[in-house]
Amino acid sequence: MAGHIQDRWYKTETDADGRTSRVKTDRHGTGMRYRARYVGPDGTEKSKSFRDGQKRLAEKWLSAIEADMSRGQYIDPRAGRLTVRQHADRWLASLTQDPGTFVGTKQRIRLHVLPHLGSRSLDSLRPVHIREWLRKLQDGGVAPAYQRVIFANMNAMLGAAVDDRLIPENPCRSSSVKAPKPEPRRIVPWSRERVLTVRPALPERYRVMVDLAGGCGMRQGEVLGLAVEDVDFVEGVIHVVRQVKLINGRPVFALPKGGKARTLPLPESVARALEAHTEQYPPVPVTLPWRSVDGPPTAASLFVRNAEGRAVIRTVFNTKAWQPALDTAGVPRGRENGMHALRHFYASVLLDAGESIKALSEYLGHHDPGFTLRTYTHLMPNSEKRTREAVNRAFEGGADPDDGPTTAQTDPK
Repeated sequence: MAGHIQDRWYKTETDADGRTSRVKTDRHGTGMRYRARYVGPDGTEKSKSFRDGQKRLAEKWLSAIEADMSRGQYIDPRAGRLTVRQHADRWLASLTQDPGTFVGTKQRIRLHVLPHLGSRSLDSLRPVHIREWLRKLQDGGVAPAYQRVIFANMNAMLGAAVDDRLIPENPCRSSSVKAPKPEPRRIVPWSRERVLTVRPALPERYRVMVDLAGGCGMRQGEVLGLAVEDVDFVEGVIHVVRQVKLINGRPVFALPKGGKARTLPLPESVARALEAHTEQYPPVPVTLPWRSVDGPPTAASLFVRNAEGRAVIRTVFNTKAWQPALDTAGVPRGRENGMHALRHFYASVLLDAGESIKALSEYLGHHDPGFTLRTYTHLMPNSEKRTREAVNRAFEGGADPDDGPTTAQTDPK
């Protein structure tokens, strides 16, 4: 056994003749009778108390401790006494995420986890508490997609608690706990006419953003971070190497989403739009910190700048330029009609032209072609359409109507 069990109600005494006897202690009949004690892997003594009549339970507990230590699965019983809030502070302090990602994670934990579960100890968390918490998020009007992100943060945080030997199991991974599912959303891409209606409704200095997002599939932050040195007009490519993102409301330069740069084909129409924009708004260097608000200053000759010549803040652009342009063009405001709609338009154009999912995924900067397929599979030409088009092409400009494929051939003899 890993330790021994002390009986607090009795003690053994030895008389002058060397005989031993059990006598009652001053604590006899009061408090917990048995104290199971052992020395943990860290060299310190651990203990747990049991009531009268529970000696077998104490022995069983010590045996389980011994088995866990021999298997390398030992968890200090006191470790789980940390509250969710205390563990969250330690976990957040240990993260090595991108600063922008870290700010979002910290905010989600602070706003949506700690108010509900922060005071509960880690070892008291059960799947029922996670289910109740998820229901509160749902009843609180949190969007399903955002619920999923919050749950993923909570799952990662409790997964770290398991790895750190604070708790034996992650209640988020119980079979009775279901991760929130985002509402099925069938993307309806903008028409060419809508794109061409919104573009002139924007202030002139921002119209090229439509060409870059709708003609190259770039994200908004990538468009705002595109510099002259990133475009090769001779080779006809754009190197997407940075974005402008907000951290605590302050703009910084950072790598594109996912930390991965990529190269895009530059259509001639977009190249002409960039050249015309450059003539009217000559690029000048803009300096922002790199990656974090206290990062090293980095300069880039941005194509798109605000009227003061500084980097464009996306939230300001959305409220002061994009949404008024939607109003002018008669397009309803809403999440589905944000600037991201131009990426969907780009995807629909490429798929309609027969581009592969793999190539489209690379151009859009997706981490997985499977994600691209799930998002845009309904926009791909179906087999019936491809069959009709293939047969039509085969017969275009073919034989005369009276000499079709079913016409009997005359014997040359």
